Amino acid sequence: MTIIVHHLNNSRSQRILWLLEELGVDYAVRLHMRDAVTNLAPPELLAIHPLGKSPLIEDAGRVVMESGAIVEYLCERHGGGHLVPPRGSDDHVRHLELMHFAEGSAMTPILLALYTGRLGEAAAPLQPRIEQQIESHFAFLEAALNEHGHFIGDSLSAADIMLSFPAEIAVMQGRAADKPKLSAFVAACHARPAWQAAAKRGEASYYGFA
Repeated sequence: MTIIVHHLNNSRSQRILWLLEELGVDYAVRLHMRDAVTNLAPPELLAIHPLGKSPLIEDAGRVVMESGAIVEYLCERHGGGHLVPPRGSDDHVRHLELMHFAEGSAMTPILLALYTGRLGEAAAPLQPRIEQQIESHFAFLEAALNEHGHFIGDSLSAADIMLSFPAEIAVMQGRAADKPKLSAFVAACHARPAWQAAAKRGEASYYGFA
């Protein structure tokens, strides 16, 4: 049965399309477009999940939400074991840390900057702290990349796929000019045939990257 990906344009769901392309798994895209004024997801997603968020996947009657959970699920159920270090290994512990870091830590100051940026001067007292947190998290990513250009091991991992999103934001926002490893990581991700195929399937450039 074909996996259905409920994909929101210009969103974190692009990682799910990329992962499926890497796995060579058949999938169908249900494209949802953001509201042109509010930039929010359309209400049609509420018919699939009460939170109305993307990404969501449907697989054999099961709806799975949350990017990290979807990545873990697909790796476990659809031949992605090579993207996850062996359980019980030190690399697997690191994998767990980074998978949760991608959404639990890295995205928090990024989203705070996005939301408070709409408040104008009212957000001024918060901005120095938010900026410090953004820089510290991007600096952490720069330091975490190893000599192979990956976050774990010497080849692509699920953690790389999850962390590609904040890394792309760092490059897009001009915050990676002094972070050569992070810039190279994003360029390497975008050079992968599976990433390019996923971008085409998503029917939109991804956060400014063709």
